[in-house]
Amino acid sequence: MAIRRESFLAQVQERGEYPTPQEAERAARVVLALLGAHLVGTVRAELAARLPETYALILLNPLQAVEPLSPERFVRATAAWIEGATEKTALWDIGAVLSTMAAAAGDQLMAEILLQLPPGYDLLFGHPHST
Repeated sequence: MAIRRESFLAQVQERGEYPTPQEAERAARVVLALLGAHLVGTVRAELAARLPETYALILLNPLQAVEPLSPERFVRATAAWIEGATEKTALWDIGAVLSTMAAAAGDQLMAEILLQLPPGYDLLFGHPHST
């Protein structure tokens, strides 16, 4: 079952320590648009089903990626899409959004998501896996 939009946004706002819901919204839209380009098939569809409709549509209609971005390039791309962001603030934005998304996804779906992403994304989600 999908988390409600207000609840998702409140969690992003709290985790990101954003002063306004608009800042949390901006981060969520950019991060999910970039992430959606890296996920395919049933994994992306299952994740979208657990997100509020607004964010599910963003995930399902992502920004286009020529190739999967490494975690470092994902951070740089996020910084480029958020006005005034630096790599440090983008990393903060990514952590707030992806940790909220990971909580909504659950452990099994998170494991499937991480299998589709280049190594190192587990840290961006706040789900470090030992090798």
